[in-house]
Amino acid sequence: MIHDARMVVGFTGAGISTESGIPDFRSPGSPWLSNKPISFELFLRSIEARREAWRRKFVMDDLYRGARPSQGHLGMAALVASGRMPAVITQNIDGLHQASGLSDEQVIELHGNGTFARCLSCGRRHELDWIRSRFEASGDPPACVQCGGVLKSATISFGQSMPEEAMRRARTAMARCDLCLVVGSSLVVYPAAAFPAFAKENGARLVIVNREPTPLDDEADLVIRAEIGPILSVFLS
Repeated sequence: MIHDARMVVGFTGAGISTESGIPDFRSPGSPWLSNKPISFELFLRSIEARREAWRRKFVMDDLYRGARPSQGHLGMAALVASGRMPAVITQNIDGLHQASGLSDEQVIELHGNGTFARCLSCGRRHELDWIRSRFEASGDPPACVQCGGVLKSATISFGQSMPEEAMRRARTAMARCDLCLVVGSSLVVYPAAAFPAFAKENGARLVIVNREPTPLDDEADLVIRAEIGPILSVFLS
């Protein structure tokens, strides 16, 4: 299918990163259950909530600080390098697609990126090490160095608007592709999970590689329930 396709678009979820040691949200005993992300509304309203959000953020960061791209990430990067896949759309926030060799332009991040922060007022980027050193010294997250605004991890929190540019790029890619390759997504988190269905409705073939069943399995042209790394590593040869 990939060989025959004119344009492939990848769509990845948490499963591609669990093979890098990053926990997903839904597995029993997941550390996300005790360090749940705080809603955007509460983050804006309460300094106490912002303190707790940053505390939980750094706890989770420490759990997978040494994570490296999996064979799955590298396989997707190889498909991009081959020219068959112009971009990877991802629900993940870990930056491992970029660490696998893809540029920011080749990764469409629907839920943002947790490897840095931005000011909610002026948009300036701030590095996490700088924020953490000041947070741990004072107990309060620092303000933006440019405008004094509130800093937040550059992820999309519950209740926060989806990123317009990323959503536009994802929809355009899905409308143009003739093969959508879903890797490691449960396809239950919306609106992101609607994109593979949109591609299928527009005539694209749909391939799903995931260990567990998904709501779109019956509509897919091919479903592979297996570990992701061994499947995608074929593209590394």
